Amino acid sequence: MRAPLRLLLNVYDYFILYFGLFMLGASCLAWTPIAIVIYPLLSERRGQAIGRFVTMAGFRLYLTSLSLSRRCSFDLKALDALRNESSLIIAPNHPCLLDALLVISRLPNVACVLKADLMNNIFLGAGARLSRYIRNEPVRRMVQQATHDFSSGSHLLLFPEGTRTTSPPINRLKGSIGLIAHHAKVPVQAVFIETDSVYLTKGWPLFRKPPMPIRYRVRLGRRFDPPQNTHEFVAELERYFTHELVQDAADHSSDFVPTLVDRTP
Repeated sequence: MRAPLRLLLNVYDYFILYFGLFMLGASCLAWTPIAIVIYPLLSERRGQAIGRFVTMAGFRLYLTSLSLSRRCSFDLKALDALRNESSLIIAPNHPCLLDALLVISRLPNVACVLKADLMNNIFLGAGARLSRYIRNEPVRRMVQQATHDFSSGSHLLLFPEGTRTTSPPINRLKGSIGLIAHHAKVPVQAVFIETDSVYLTKGWPLFRKPPMPIRYRVRLGRRFDPPQNTHEFVAELERYFTHELVQDAADHSSDFVPTLVDRTP
């Protein structure tokens, strides 16, 4: 590619990246005062439904706009099979900051376990509270809230690693996923998020442009029955994720690269 074309494409990539982030932030800010006002006016069930639907629609619009640029692609159709499923825990690996957006954009009735600081975030906090998302601490209250939420037939998005992957192929899993599955008596659906990019992995600056185009794909893994022994279950789940991620990386027919190697910026 000639130098002028490379320069134009590079400028275009910057525009797509920053304009997308601007639109996402602006839409979250626009929703914040609305969510604050309607939160006390609606019943828990109605507020939850509206909050989750708006969040799904907003994230889907963001990902669609990136897809239209032809510089990002998202193969998320595997998640559609979960839409009409009864209550379960959706448990993905966590390679990058976009992972929650990818899952939520396809499912209209999913709660998400969030870190406490995100529940107070100016961009996400009001919408998260309206949607009745769940704080990750204290653990006992998290388990109680998650168990209660399943009574409406909803799904729970919970990243077993607790944070983005820093020790490939997967971080040590947290015990909370076993506790919730055990107490709520719901199955756990393993989900694999695959990408060919290091964008927004742990330590990647939000406004640093990665090589583009970027591709993401989601595939479903095994579904685990509600555990009797939480410690054994978490160990089994960790072994399963490790095996699947390593196996996928070894499959040279795959165009996607799970976060199995140290790719810090």
